[in-house]
Amino acid sequence: MSQKSLQEFSNFLLFSVLLPRIMQNIRNIAIIAHVDHGKTTIVDKMILQAKITRNAEKSGELILDNNDLERERGITILAKNVSVPYKDYKINIIDTPGHADFGGEVERVLNMADGVLLLVDAFEGTMPQTRFVLQKAIEMGKKPVVVVNKVDKQNCRPDEVNEQVFDLMFSLDATEDQLDFKTLYGSAKQGWMSHDWKKPTTDITALLDTIIDEIPAPEQLEGTPQMLISSLEYSPYVGRIAVGRIKRGTLKANQPVTLCKRDGTFEKSRIKELMVFDGLGKIKVDEVHSGDICAVVGVEGFEIGDTIADYENPEALPPISVDEPTMSMLFCINDSPFFGREGKFVTSRHLKERLDKELEKNLALRVKDGLTADSFVVYGRGVLHLSVLIETMRREGFELQVGQPKVIDKNINGVRCEPIEHLTIDLPEDKVGAAIELTTRRKGALLHMEHREDRVHLDFDIPSRGIIGLRSNLLTATAGEAVVAHRFKGYEPYKGEIEKRNNGSLVAIETGTAVAYAMDKLQDRGKFIIFPGEEIYAGQVVGEHSRVDDLNINICKTKKLTNVRASGTDEKAQLPPPLQFSLEEMLEYIQEDELVEVTPKSMRIRKIYLDENERKRRKNNAL
Repeated sequence: MSQKSLQEFSNFLLFSVLLPRIMQNIRNIAIIAHVDHGKTTIVDKMILQAKITRNAEKSGELILDNNDLERERGITILAKNVSVPYKDYKINIIDTPGHADFGGEVERVLNMADGVLLLVDAFEGTMPQTRFVLQKAIEMGKKPVVVVNKVDKQNCRPDEVNEQVFDLMFSLDATEDQLDFKTLYGSAKQGWMSHDWKKPTTDITALLDTIIDEIPAPEQLEGTPQMLISSLEYSPYVGRIAVGRIKRGTLKANQPVTLCKRDGTFEKSRIKELMVFDGLGKIKVDEVHSGDICAVVGVEGFEIGDTIADYENPEALPPISVDEPTMSMLFCINDSPFFGREGKFVTSRHLKERLDKELEKNLALRVKDGLTADSFVVYGRGVLHLSVLIETMRREGFELQVGQPKVIDKNINGVRCEPIEHLTIDLPEDKVGAAIELTTRRKGALLHMEHREDRVHLDFDIPSRGIIGLRSNLLTATAGEAVVAHRFKGYEPYKGEIEKRNNGSLVAIETGTAVAYAMDKLQDRGKFIIFPGEEIYAGQVVGEHSRVDDLNINICKTKKLTNVRASGTDEKAQLPPPLQFSLEEMLEYIQEDELVEVTPKSMRIRKIYLDENERKRRKNNAL
């Protein structure tokens, strides 16, 4: 028998003989936690425990965070599906983002799960993003299993943190069944879990056993098929692939189905291929039963939230509701003098196609046409949400310009309301005064203050617009010691004007190369954000003025040479290092009349109107 025939026979044996028994032994679980509490690490250890081979095992890299941005930032942005075989069970694991800006991802993956694994740091305890995702899970009736991770850290407080989790669940109106949760303690990094943190084990068997015992098996519903599309994948060979959990009935390969759209319309379609998750990959199957998570190939034109239903008698499931965007930003083509030097995609058509493609999978995003044909207004959940999109596009070879983030106000019963965030700051005791002063100046209201060992935990309610630029200021004021986190709370009446950046900009008036000699002579005017020798253009922001208004300067001016040169008359230019900004810091830093120019190799700040006279004219007209 050939290798191919053997493979086909083993697949037949697995899915026609063993599958009915395995189907009863499925557990669908989502892992939720605050950013950097170790959820991706623990999934990796579960995969290892199940003896799934992988290339990354030797190097110690995380398999799930396979996006470059995720690895660099140490955060999970995109939810991912993995399947772990354990004993006679199949555990479908969904790794969810912990950051509130990716709420669109969280919302839809919880639809696929029957329970949640709540991961909490043994020192930090419950944090705002823990609360954000947990609230969603409790509202949807998911059963939790709690893991207190990182008990190997100094000053950890596992028992206190477990009490904190109970109090948090109680405050979120958890049911009696949800409050009766099992807690495990351990260290995902060291690869052990135990019911008693003082008695370490050698592996994470206790966790896998608890998942099987505590998380309910999915309901096995008979009848016509129904599957809510909760996620999607893209393959260059077969196009868009719908991912979701089968709520009722059975789906089969080559089966005719009806796609029930969110707007109430129906489209006839046919399933070409069906796949289930197996370890880190997927395998083709002939049919998938109620309760399992699968990937469907062949259904065209779907959106997340649509239902794949019976061909003859289609019944739609309730579509996924997603948090509304709270922030908008202008995206436009790069029209600076340096346009097209570094990027492959520079036209408005490229930009529109890329944003449309992002809309297909980024549920919390909205895009509208801007005032000009070359601009678009993009709505998202926060600065991080939008900056990740910009950074991804930059790495793909796009050139674009983005404007200052703007918070979206709402009119509720005739009252102007704005989005409010719950902000927490952890910092050393001697830096508390500076943090409170900075936050209250931005209309933040201090709710709670708690001492934890040698640090202090502060809770604030603050308008979303007050958070723009706050993180970098807090890090400066606390010498990098502050741990800042925030989550969307709701809409409240407008809190009044907030003071903006006090300093104006230093704006170049000539295109050329920045000269150290000229920059040295202008040091007393402010701080530079560029290096000597950099190419600049007229209208580019090259520094921060020491005063409130903008100052136009020429830093391309070289020293004039004369015939008579006395020895010792030349001074060597001594320039301090320039201010360096990340993309998020630039977005938080710019003023209303400025843009961030983003290309694959460079990021610059510029004025919207590059011509000095044009800027003056518009300023006079505004007065």
